[in-house]
Amino acid sequence: MKAYVLNEPGAPENLHLQDIEKPKPEKNQVLVKVKAISINPVDTKTRDGKAFYGAIKDEPPVIVGWDISGEVVATGDDVEYFKEGDEVFGMVNFPGHGRAYAEYVLSPESHLAHKPSGVSHEEAAAATLAALTAWQVLVQQANIQPGQRVLIHAAAGGVGHYAIQITKYFKAYVIGTASAAKHAFIKGLGADEQIDYRETKVEEEVKDIDIVLDSLGEENSLRSLKTLKDGGTLVSILGGAKESVQEKAKERNIEAKNYLVQSSGEDQTKLADLMREGALQSHVSHVFPFAEMAKAHRQVETRKTKGKVVVVLD
Repeated sequence: MKAYVLNEPGAPENLHLQDIEKPKPEKNQVLVKVKAISINPVDTKTRDGKAFYGAIKDEPPVIVGWDISGEVVATGDDVEYFKEGDEVFGMVNFPGHGRAYAEYVLSPESHLAHKPSGVSHEEAAAATLAALTAWQVLVQQANIQPGQRVLIHAAAGGVGHYAIQITKYFKAYVIGTASAAKHAFIKGLGADEQIDYRETKVEEEVKDIDIVLDSLGEENSLRSLKTLKDGGTLVSILGGAKESVQEKAKERNIEAKNYLVQSSGEDQTKLADLMREGALQSHVSHVFPFAEMAKAHRQVETRKTKGKVVVVLD
């Protein structure tokens, strides 16, 4: 099979398309013939030698990526939930070595969900790491409740555009930050208010927030504390809740914490249900063929993508 192997970190061209042996499933594993792959900022950072490169560099072949949608072609002896021919999607082995940039990918059974029949492989692949992050942060870490006020930074991005929809599903009020050019997009997703972070100091304009989802880092997390009501919650997915931020938060009984998404077929199935109901949709703004993986990485690195970037296989 063909896979993109990273022999050394660096530029997108360091992803080399090579022929390697097709893996075989062990007892609790599923072998998926990949139809679509979602590309995330963590992919590009890992390729560049940051993020999770240190964790996977000693497990050759080093193959970046975690998000897939495809068809089951083989199962291990102990697999019960999936069978050959099932269409599945999920975030594989995160954090760990997902090896998603390949024609065939091995996944633990517990990391996958059945793909809804009315959802394309491109849309399903997109709704994995980013959608799981939004779900796990809002539902599990922040315990979102109807009527709450939620501030979502980078609301037009991968995580952000799912977070808006999940927040509205729970009947909460959404304030999203994005450039003015993207305000119509996030309003269409359900954002009740749209703020241009380039023209407005968000911390001066937004008050009485129950939950902040921060994807920008320490400085933004610190400023965002000013938007929260006493007893509110800030969750950073970029490590922004540093010790200094947590100390400031404690002064007002605010919970400030970092969170890293985890592979979960159970959570992926909940997202599949929302997609089946029409309550959650993927916005895939760029689709590249498998041969143009480097172009897909460059697009993600612009940090200007609306929604998601997806790579498709034949």
